[in-house]
Amino acid sequence: MDLITTDELRTKIFTIRGVQVMLDRDLAELYGVQTKVLNQAVKRNKSRFPDLFCFKINKNEFMNWRSQIVTSNSEKMGIRHLPFAFTEQGVAMLSTEIRSETAIKVSIEIINAFVEMRKIINNHNGLLQRIEGVERKLLESVHKFEQDSRYFIKVFFRIMTWI
Repeated sequence: MDLITTDELRTKIFTIRGVQVMLDRDLAELYGVQTKVLNQAVKRNKSRFPDLFCFKINKNEFMNWRSQIVTSNSEKMGIRHLPFAFTEQGVAMLSTEIRSETAIKVSIEIINAFVEMRKIINNHNGLLQRIEGVERKLLESVHKFEQDSRYFIKVFFRIMTWI
């Protein structure tokens, strides 16, 4: 099996509850197991998967996820139960439960993809802060211009009344 690339993995990482996650169905596919098998491993070892590592998404989150992947609302994509979402730590823990060479290799690639996504998000945050600074300076300049123009209009009208 060819390992999935980081770019391909990025398409399987979503933001739910403000954290980056991967869904059980995608992880099961990557690990080469059924989703049911993956979820059973999680349920059998619940103490290894606190809510910070893995959580079941609710209906609203499911609808938002479907909109992130641009899926029509009428389509359920073969999902009968609300999926589990795994954070980066959950993926790492999952690789200890799904014991196969493929799972280990894929988990390493997934964790690398999470790291890359975090770097991209951090770079965008810095860019957003810089844009906000430019916007603030622009608004200050516009305000100053408005004040100056009012002053010059008043002066102009005074001069016109003297003429």
